Amino acid sequence: MEVAAHLPQVATSGDRPDVGRVRDVVDAARDLGLAAVCANDHLTFHRPWLDGPTLLAAVADRAGGMELATTVALPSLRGPGQLAATLTTLATLAPGRVVAGVGAGSSAADHAAAGVPFDDRWQQFEESLHVLRGLVSGGSLPARWVEILDGSRRVEPPEPVPIWVASWGSPAGLRRVARWGDGWLASAYNTSPEAFAEGRRRLTEERARLDRPDLPAAVATMWTWVADDPADAERVLIDVLAPLVRRDPDELRDRVCVGTPEHCAALLGRYAAAGCSRIHVWPLGDEVAQLERLVGDVLLSIDA
Repeated sequence: MEVAAHLPQVATSGDRPDVGRVRDVVDAARDLGLAAVCANDHLTFHRPWLDGPTLLAAVADRAGGMELATTVALPSLRGPGQLAATLTTLATLAPGRVVAGVGAGSSAADHAAAGVPFDDRWQQFEESLHVLRGLVSGGSLPARWVEILDGSRRVEPPEPVPIWVASWGSPAGLRRVARWGDGWLASAYNTSPEAFAEGRRRLTEERARLDRPDLPAAVATMWTWVADDPADAERVLIDVLAPLVRRDPDELRDRVCVGTPEHCAALLGRYAAAGCSRIHVWPLGDEVAQLERLVGDVLLSIDA
């Protein structure tokens, strides 16, 4: 199972995210041999939030051979044409290293900011996926977009950008992944290793029904705090993570990598056994030290 690092784009404390920490995370992830760095997407949030695709473009040269992934971007809110232009530019900066994780978005506030009715989000997302695949992955385009682009010239990605479709694991969501995705991106704090394994089974069945090969599956937004002292981990869970994601700590405790090295190794080991190809970890502060602990104290014990 590969590991990727979320960039620290949201302020967990204070009034502004620290851009210097973004650079430090990229350097640490690269030096530790991680597979990718990634960034999430919101148009509005209850904490100060840095734009994900912009951050990925800013660190493209710094990332070495690591992939740059959106986990996830919001094509129906940004507009599929605009997101395609962003991904194409990113792919031009980092040829062959861009992965487009995309989702409908679960925030009503984001939809209000974009002027997209929240109740229409699934139809809007499906339509946006069709356009996005046509623009960055070599798929067909809706007739309306063929007319729009007739006679126009645009930059295309140096090679097709793979599109990983996000879903919390509902039957309708997995059918959407099977139809449009090059991979499935699950949400760590909205699933469990057991639910992930069941989702993978259903996705395999759906892909077989479509006469298509099986898809890889990964988990994003794995909030992380490795601590020797269980009381310290509990403090971070209750005082930092729960207010950040506005969830009850009891709902999060067994779903996130916040705890002792043994707790984190057990959780990630269950995901590896469930067929997770990549886990995207998001340290809740002290990012460099946390990534070092994850690699040195957690991942090595899983491999052992």
